Amino acid sequence: MSRRAGLDQLSVVEAAARLIDEEGIEQLSLGRLAEKLGVRTPSLYNHVAGLPGLKHELVLYSLRDLLTRILHAIVGKSKGEAIIALADAYREYARIAPGRYLLTQQAPDPNDQEWQAMGHQLVQVIQRVLAPYQLKAEDAIHAIRGLRSIVHGFITLEVNGGFGMPIDREDSFHWLITMFIASLESTNRG
Repeated sequence: MSRRAGLDQLSVVEAAARLIDEEGIEQLSLGRLAEKLGVRTPSLYNHVAGLPGLKHELVLYSLRDLLTRILHAIVGKSKGEAIIALADAYREYARIAPGRYLLTQQAPDPNDQEWQAMGHQLVQVIQRVLAPYQLKAEDAIHAIRGLRSIVHGFITLEVNGGFGMPIDREDSFHWLITMFIASLESTNRG
């Protein structure tokens, strides 16, 4: 195999992202990626620090991508409308990028400042979406965890075929998010 022209870190990470979306993170190896790119495995070391370096870059790439999609979805929206848009963006990301989505669900490595910063940005966006509900600091963390749990739980059941009843899943998802919003509104009143 010859060296592929135009190969750089971004193209390597993007190819790895496509690979994990198509085949799963378990199938990711430098050999498999090199095969997909039409290069020899050692060529990849010019662009990533081995498999651990590639996985690190994939996490950052995926978090950036998810953050961009969420920000785009919530522009001009507030309160319940913003929460629904955020939840829909998360769910859509899981559909179109299942491998990358799973990478975004990990807690950041406490020793990795770049990963910590990206995770913090994502949490800040969710905090801003929840800000109109004027939750106490601890309640805001509970709400963030709750929203993420609702969305991820639904996604997991959906992906694994856990919804067999003939009721529209879209309706169920929005019903669930609407109930979450109603609980925030009642908490805000109390």
